[in-house]
Amino acid sequence: MLYEGALLSLERSLPGFSYADPAEANMTIHNNLQRAQEIIRELNCALNMELGGEVAGTLRRLYDYFDRRIRESNLQKKQAGVQEVIRHLTVLRDAWATMLQNQYPPPEATPVASAAFATA
Repeated sequence: MLYEGALLSLERSLPGFSYADPAEANMTIHNNLQRAQEIIRELNCALNMELGGEVAGTLRRLYDYFDRRIRESNLQKKQAGVQEVIRHLTVLRDAWATMLQNQYPPPEATPVASAAFATA
């Protein structure tokens, strides 16, 4: 859910890069990128570096990189960093979703009729 929230905020910032009104552009870009950064920082803080091993270390470096690219895009008002982070976060989100789906497969379909209906 956090990946979805970060991606949504990043995508909401993109129209702001083409707004003619500087105040509207800055507000749209800044507010949405700030929200995305907050989410990414929360993901970073939630990492368990002791138990997470190499995966946690790699994610920490990625989240730090994402934070830096978003900050640069916000300061320079250039969308290239935002688009890059969107691509990478989408891959991470999809990878986690696939892993969770394989780890917890959906339950088998259970028959609707119960024993009580069978005796009627």
